[in-house]
Amino acid sequence: MEELIENLLAYALVFSLTIVIIFIYLRKNKRQSFQNYAKLKKARETGLHEPVSLHPVVNPDICIGSGACIKACPEKDILGLLNGKATTINASRCVGHGACFHACPVQAITLCIGTEKRGVELPHVSQEFETNIPGIYIAGELGGMGLIKNAVEQGKQAVEFFSRKMSRSPNANYDIVIVGAGPAGISASLTAAKLNLKFLTLEQDTIGGTVMSFPRAKIVMTSPMDLPLWGRVKLFQTTKTELIELWRNVLQKNKIKINEEEKVERIERVNRHFVVTTTRGVYTSNGVLLAIGRRGSPRKLGVPGENKEKVYYRLLEPELIHNKNILVVGGGDSAVEAAMLLADESNSVSLSYRGENFARIKPLNYERINQYIRKKKINVIFNSTVKEIFDDSVDLLVGTEQKLIKIKNDLVYVFAGGILPTAFLESIGIKITKKFGEAILKHE
Repeated sequence: MEELIENLLAYALVFSLTIVIIFIYLRKNKRQSFQNYAKLKKARETGLHEPVSLHPVVNPDICIGSGACIKACPEKDILGLLNGKATTINASRCVGHGACFHACPVQAITLCIGTEKRGVELPHVSQEFETNIPGIYIAGELGGMGLIKNAVEQGKQAVEFFSRKMSRSPNANYDIVIVGAGPAGISASLTAAKLNLKFLTLEQDTIGGTVMSFPRAKIVMTSPMDLPLWGRVKLFQTTKTELIELWRNVLQKNKIKINEEEKVERIERVNRHFVVTTTRGVYTSNGVLLAIGRRGSPRKLGVPGENKEKVYYRLLEPELIHNKNILVVGGGDSAVEAAMLLADESNSVSLSYRGENFARIKPLNYERINQYIRKKKINVIFNSTVKEIFDDSVDLLVGTEQKLIKIKNDLVYVFAGGILPTAFLESIGIKITKKFGEAILKHE
């Protein structure tokens, strides 16, 4: 009898503990859902819920609410649990790491580009990174994968696919010409060297490509990546300078020369090979890999005075600029980071943005810029556009009433994004299509 009572007490204790655990779990889940609903509401109000490019889409019918995707995301607050299911909250801040995709234990996540309403223009590329022009490949940001780790992997894979299919022409001086020396182009160059291909790498600017145009102290967020002829590189947070120095060391160690400041003007197919015309010469090749990024040339404001020498489209050495009246134009990460860097150098900085708030910047930048605003280190002028740039001032139009204000000014930095090199791609014959919520990476 006593044994029966002891067993009943033990069962009762286990049952009670189970009920308590379930209660705590449900309460925590409810509280978490409430908080995430508030975040989602705010994200919708501020425009952060609408994705800009590559972003995760969760299938609620498969999701088990493990939270693995949320923990894996390096950017934080992109995903959250609502009623026990993962959902995108601040989708516009997603930079396409893909960590959530790989972390999901039940393969409930697909990485998509564009939405049903907002399309994203991308060149037509096969799963082997080949365009509709046989022999011309695209890797990296131009193809929709801008993250450094993904671009590095694509550059490597594209050259590997090309080498398997390559048909050599007796009239070609090179096996492959690689256009661009950013993450994808450098990885492609290293892979070409590893495969003993005869290659040439051309860069219209300097080594690093788009990364080189980041402000000097910009933190590059990435995850471990495998660099051909070097090995595994673990750089979770690093500066642009450190990253480019690493690339230069890798290239130098493997005796790879990049033709810097040589812009490609034309690519034509002649019989079985390609003719690549640049600002310096003409090259013939069996194939071409385009790793040029999406920005192309910087987007101009199109206002009087924009051609003045004091107007710039990238910030290279903020530590050399002091005691100036500076206007930064733009509302993305590059604009915000540049404004903060300049403010740290004892400059009087104003930031003009046409939007009502910073809707498309990373959480860390959002927190920091608000600190700068509170401390009055930066004067942010929302709902404003530049009307005209003068030698010692700038005219801005502010608010719905378009009120004209004049601010003192010595330098102007414009971060209005870049223009997709559509004309260049179309001149080659590459098809450009608009993707509306199309899956770029999904589980088979």
